[in-house]
Amino acid sequence: MSNHLFAFNHFTSQLPILSYTMPVLFIGHGSPMNGIEHNSFSMQWANMATTIPQPTAVLVVSAHWLTKGTHITAMQEPRTIHDFGGFPPQLYQVQYPAPGSPTVAAETVNLVRSASVQLNHDWGLDHGTWTVVRHMYPKANIPVLQLSIDASKSPQYHYQLATELALLRKKGVLIIGSGNMVHNLGMVAWHKLQEPEFGYDWALEINQVFKQLIINKQHNTLINYHQLGKLADMAIPTNEHYLPLLYTLALQTAADGVQFFNDKAVGGSLTMTSVKIG
Repeated sequence: MSNHLFAFNHFTSQLPILSYTMPVLFIGHGSPMNGIEHNSFSMQWANMATTIPQPTAVLVVSAHWLTKGTHITAMQEPRTIHDFGGFPPQLYQVQYPAPGSPTVAAETVNLVRSASVQLNHDWGLDHGTWTVVRHMYPKANIPVLQLSIDASKSPQYHYQLATELALLRKKGVLIIGSGNMVHNLGMVAWHKLQEPEFGYDWALEINQVFKQLIINKQHNTLINYHQLGKLADMAIPTNEHYLPLLYTLALQTAADGVQFFNDKAVGGSLTMTSVKIG
């Protein structure tokens, strides 16, 4: 028996297949301030955690960890990363001391065949992760890991890689893609950010197109989003906030339903629309 196969058997034995399959989430995370505010978005995140089984671990694909190659956090105690600037001091004081899980990290490495996933001991939990998960699991008692986004690869590559994570759903791992469907910071109406809901017509229109494609399971169209024209290009000037959606969609089975929540726009050119699959 090879060392590789031995490692796979060793780690899968520690994460048994359960009698249920965990749902998958795409979270529109928006401003880092959502991490400390009790607003309609953060309250929905907290509520979502009460409607699904308690996970054995949470694995997040965050828009804010772009790498060369694919990496997964594998430390016992991931640090809280404050990867932003210009916010109130209390936001930088937040610590989310959730444990990591070398076991889940090693199993993920063994599951993925389309890429060589590297164990990472330097990163931690960036704001695409902790601002959301601290509302869902405020006791910080569930292991949390991050899987990076290889910025050099195509949307199709990321979708395919995500399909290889499917077995984790059967082992109680909650997989979350964290980004925003429509994310154009260059067009944000900063003076309207405090309004409860404001979206430019073009942003609302393309967001609705994305939602309909998700409902109809037209994943190939969503992978090849450039073919949707000018509005999609405006919504996705760079794709790091969009790619986490593809990780979520790739894990959808024929039996999985779709539920939208936090379906609002903010600042004109950002949508907080989130998706529960399964």
